[in-house]
Amino acid sequence: MVFRTDLALENTEPSRHVTRKEKDCTVTRIDEEGNAYVTLEVQAISDHIDSDNSLLTLTAQELTALLPEKGSVLVAGLGNRAITPDALGPLVAEKILATRHIKGELARVTGLDRLRPVSVVSPGVLGCTGIEAVELLQALVKELNPDAVVAVDALAARSPARLGCTVQLCSAGISPGAGVGNARPRIDESTLGVPVVSMGIPTVVDAATLAADLLDGETDGSEEKIAPRGAQMMVTPREIDLIISRGARLLSMGINVALNPSLSIQDFEELT
Repeated sequence: MVFRTDLALENTEPSRHVTRKEKDCTVTRIDEEGNAYVTLEVQAISDHIDSDNSLLTLTAQELTALLPEKGSVLVAGLGNRAITPDALGPLVAEKILATRHIKGELARVTGLDRLRPVSVVSPGVLGCTGIEAVELLQALVKELNPDAVVAVDALAARSPARLGCTVQLCSAGISPGAGVGNARPRIDESTLGVPVVSMGIPTVVDAATLAADLLDGETDGSEEKIAPRGAQMMVTPREIDLIISRGARLLSMGINVALNPSLSIQDFEELT
């Protein structure tokens, strides 16, 4: 049986994990083939409010370490806004402060002349647009010539315990839909020509994977019961709306702070 997951933490041996504690968060770094995978294991986003913005700040710091120090950045919110477990990327995109168009006299009189150029897009999904996300991003990268792309998407986990409790960042890009068995073309440096950092929070677990996990991997030939007629089913927590809304704030403000640290979180919330 194939165990679906987008998390590097669940796909590698613990001996390769470099772990440290940061307040109420466990940070794990995995280096593989020149790429870095950083996982933040946190308290359930649906149950705990990041009242002091410590998790937000930590997310921004980890993102900063993966991005070029200078230059313009294109933020892409991947996913389907109409499907709650997949709406993380589009909701993050809505809260990103776009600054690429603030130039010249406008930038000077508004005091925003030192901001890093940021552009943002929510490319939608193939079934709604007829366009692969990578195709749209390739066209935008060619036109805008950003120095890096930040791609945000909802992820799949193997363990239900990680849903809404994990944030993953990586410098290897992303293959949208891979965790739910609908892999689209990869979005990474090889396809876009610029560094791609991906971010996400797991929101679903494959039903077959969940069943196998609950049975300690001993499905005993019961695949047909788990997935009748080969139907693929995904499971998401009942508090998914809260996970998505709080997760979107965490990632969007983390990106904003990482890209333009001269502004405060309150500034970003007022401007977006």
